[in-house]
Amino acid sequence: MSAAVIAHRGASGHRPEHSLAAYLLAAEQGADAVEPDVVLSKDGVPVVRHENEISATTDVASRPEFADRRRSRSVDGRMLTGWFTEDFTWEELSTLRTREPHPALRPDSAAHDGEGTVLRLRDVLGVCDRARPDGSRPGAVVEIKHAAHFGGLGLDVVAAVADELAEAGWAEGGDRLVIESFEPTALRRVAERMPQTRRVLLLESSGVPFDLASAHAAGRGPIPSDTAELLTDAGLDRLSSEFAGISVDKELLVGDGARGADLVGAAHDRGLVVYTWTLRPENTFLEERHRTGRAGGLGDWQAEFADVFATGVDGVFADHPDLALAARRSALA
Repeated sequence: MSAAVIAHRGASGHRPEHSLAAYLLAAEQGADAVEPDVVLSKDGVPVVRHENEISATTDVASRPEFADRRRSRSVDGRMLTGWFTEDFTWEELSTLRTREPHPALRPDSAAHDGEGTVLRLRDVLGVCDRARPDGSRPGAVVEIKHAAHFGGLGLDVVAAVADELAEAGWAEGGDRLVIESFEPTALRRVAERMPQTRRVLLLESSGVPFDLASAHAAGRGPIPSDTAELLTDAGLDRLSSEFAGISVDKELLVGDGARGADLVGAAHDRGLVVYTWTLRPENTFLEERHRTGRAGGLGDWQAEFADVFATGVDGVFADHPDLALAARRSALA
């Protein structure tokens, strides 16, 4: 079976991420699924943003009526300064316009700054419910963000997502729905609320999940396993008892010294699906051996994408779904 192409924040290489235009373009290009990241508003609405700090992806910094909302806050162990979704109601967030976070790198996308507004999860699900000319509909890989952080503020992102999915008719999403998170604790709560939903644990190239590290520091849990330990045979055995799959930084598959196909094979032997993130064509994001020409230009993305598909992964997250689909066709030729 060929790897699924999942549009990362929509077709975010072509349009500002998490904008309606990005999702519509991803569906038009034929992405198998789209990936909305979910954070919360002050009033508990599931909002689609990659981070709860939104100064780089919206026009909030230029809005004088929100100038007094700028603040510094620790999120997942990092001190950030800017504007945070949890300080705005949904009504306020809905007035913000989307922006390209890498305008120098992606000027064509930046040309669409201000055209779209911030979305809710239900808005993205609505795009997924639209049939394409061939009758197909894209799936949704919903990422729950900063669950421990929001929990500390009295906001329950897992419950909000579960309720939103139920209201949109996606509670039993079947093969079209995956819930993912970097936080195992959040996925365990998803299992309680939506036991039939496939759950995928996201893994950085190194380090430990923030929720588990935070719980241990507070004396509420054991020393957590890091990525290296989780990807041993014993670690994969434990993961397979809880989750449907893992989603790993592509460095773990095609970086220097990466296990690649061996890691994917070991996960498959335990019934785990394997996704990887993120396929991007610009030199800035490619492995060094695939960088060509100027720093901000396109490198030999065809070679890197081919390397990724050759590992046997089950799904790839891509900012440019059209390029990933082209690479998949080449891999299958």
